[in-house]
This record gives sequence, structure tokens and C-alpha cells, in this order.
Amino acid sequence: MILHTGFDKLPRAVPRLVATASALLFVLNVGAALASPIFPNTKIRLTLVQWMPTKGSYEQWAAVGGEYTVSDQGTIIVPLLGAVSVENKDEAALASDISKKLKEKIGLVDEPAATIEILKYPPIYVVGDVKNPGEYEFRNGMTVLQALAVGGGQIRARDATESPQAVFKLVGDAKEIDDSIMRCAAKIERLEAEMAGQTTFRSKQKQSDDGDGAAVYQQEEAIFSARANELTRQTKSLNALRDLLSSEISVLEVKIKSTDANINSAQQQLNSTIALIERGALVATRQAEAERVIRAYQNERLDLTVLIMRARQSISQTTRDLEGLADRRQTEIASALQSERAVMSSLQVKKITTQKVLMETLASGASLGPVGKPKLEYTVVRNSGGKSTETPASEATSMGPGDVLKVTLIAASQTPAPISPDMSASTPQGVGQ
Repeated sequence: MILHTGFDKLPRAVPRLVATASALLFVLNVGAALASPIFPNTKIRLTLVQWMPTKGSYEQWAAVGGEYTVSDQGTIIVPLLGAVSVENKDEAALASDISKKLKEKIGLVDEPAATIEILKYPPIYVVGDVKNPGEYEFRNGMTVLQALAVGGGQIRARDATESPQAVFKLVGDAKEIDDSIMRCAAKIERLEAEMAGQTTFRSKQKQSDDGDGAAVYQQEEAIFSARANELTRQTKSLNALRDLLSSEISVLEVKIKSTDANINSAQQQLNSTIALIERGALVATRQAEAERVIRAYQNERLDLTVLIMRARQSISQTTRDLEGLADRRQTEIASALQSERAVMSSLQVKKITTQKVLMETLASGASLGPVGKPKLEYTVVRNSGGKSTETPASEATSMGPGDVLKVTLIAASQTPAPISPDMSASTPQGVGQ
């Protein structure tokens, strides 16, 4: 007995469809694996919109969305949510995470639509024997050779007359960085005082600085006082408006009582007029005139009631503005503080880099350059998990955001360290692909 399962009757195209679907699934998995994570010190833009059925349109959450800079700890400070981790997340994953958290936090029926756009990657730094060492913008797919090119290429052999100039320039750059760090520290201290709700601000660093440093801290104290006075004026203005509206309501209520008394008096007069008309002492037109007077008083009372309702509505709006004033101020301060801390982190990296370049320049200042045909040795310094690692590299090695490329000019007689032909295993996922 032969059993027919029915599979022998399937169209011949079915196996090809199954193979096509499998190939498509493989491509999707590969695309997900190449998703680019978001690195510390990356500048991003968060956009949030939500469908408003009552208005029939989308409404943007401007108070929550905006530009953010990822901290060294891999977080961003989002209003209503606080610190949100971006570790091991690409743009889509971070946007989805923020949408879900906002839905749970506020108790929304649907998640708001969120998008994350990368505005700027952390820069790379090129140091060592290059013409123009310093900080440069990172681009996807950048290699060591390209980083060397943006740094001006290989430096030519220095002589005794050029070394002092290079040292003077580096000393000037270091002084400029120190000045920027001092200004950034003063601003951070002022923002932290504002965030803590202090009523007065006196810098702790001011006593240890003099000259330009003391002037910078005095300026930050003046800015703190001006901003505090502005907040006080806005609060007083809203409170005064609310008090004025309350007084207006009180006056209107007195007028309503007076109008009610006039209505009662006019009603009594109307009753007397009707009685006299019934006796034949007055003509009928006097009744219509008395009724018109009552209606006029009643209309006046309705107008006064409308004015009271509008005044109460204005009081409610003023109260909401007063309560939201402090919240908006805290959000503004938190965003500025996060930005300044990111700038401080970048300045500290630049300071370390400049100091290393200065030390290398001083160490090689007496040298007339390598003997024989020069060669270049590359080392990529990468910060991962709070630790810096140095890896020998080649011209084809991929660079990652925040990497430091050290270029060393060596003589042909010297034996360079072993070079890894590719750092793809340690290259940040999704960058430089």
C-alpha cells in the first residue's frame, strides 16, 4: 500500500522560493550584525513625535527631543527619563529603548515615534612625526593612511633651527588648552550651582587663581546673578498677574451682587406696575418698559459672569506657566552641563596629546633625523572600557572614533615592531566597514 503525502504535487518553484527566503533572511541578519553602535562623546539628535487623534496631526516633543552628547560612561541625560545607556546600541535600538521607557514612564497608550540621528562622531588624533599633528574629524571607513594624510603626511627631518619654533608652538597650544580648561571648569561649577538650586554662587577656585583666572570666575558669578535675577523677575511677574486676576474676580463678584440687587428692585417695580395697570391707574406700556430694564440688568449679570470665567481661566494658565518655569530652567541647565562636561573631556584628551607631542619634540630636538631611508611605524591607541590599549598597525588598518594614531619616523637600519595587517578584530563594530 502506497501513501501519498501530497508533497510530490507541489510546484517546482517552491524549492527556489524557500532558497530565496533563506538568502534574504541571511542578508537581514548580516545587516543587523553590521549595525553601528554609538560611541562616547558622539553628538546625536533625538526627535520625538506623537499622533494626536484630537488634533488629527503629529505633535513634536520639543522639550524632550534635541541634541545630546554621549558621556564617557556611555549615557545621555533625557528629560523625564534621566540617564539612558547607549552601550551596545545603534540608532534604531536607542530610539526604540527611549520610546518604550517614555511609554512606561508617562503611561501612554502608544509609544511615541522616536528617531536618532548621529550628528558628529568623536574626533581622531594624529600625533608623532607628522606635519600637522592634532585633532581631526572622523569619517566612516577611515584608515591609518587616510589619517596620516589629513595630518599632513610624514614630517621632514628637523634641524636645529626648526626645533625651537615647534617647541614654542606646542607651548602656546598647551597654554591655550589650559586656558580653555579653566574657562570650562568655571562654567561647569556655575551650572552645578544652578542645578543644585543655590541662591548665591561664590567660586571655590577663584581664591587659588589670579589675573585672567579670577576675571573668568568673576564673569561666571555675574552670569549666575543675572540668571537668578531673571528667574526671580519672571516668578514675581507671574505671581503679580495671578494676584491681579484674583482681585479682578473679587471686583466682578461685587458687581454681580449689585446687579442682583438691581434685578430684585426692578422686579418689585415691575410687580407694582402690573398691579397698577390691572387697576387702570397706569397704561400697559409701562409694563414693557419695566421688563426691558430687568432684561438689561440680567444681560449685564451674564457679561460679568463671563468675565469671571475668563479671569479664572487666565489664573489657571498663569499657574501652569509658573510651575513649568522651574522645570524648563532645570532642563536647560542639565543640557548645558552635559555639553560642557563633554567639552571638558575633549580638552583633557587634547592636553594629554599636546603634552606627549611636546615631550617627543623636546626629546628629538637635537636629532638631525634618521640615518638612511626613513620608514614610518604606526601605533593606534584606543580607549575601550575606560582602558587605553596600544596596537601596532599598518596603513590599511581601520581607524575608529576617538582613536589616537601615533606616527614614528624610524631609520631603515632599525627594526620596527611587528605590525598587525588588520585591526578589524578590535575595530569598533560597524565603523570603518
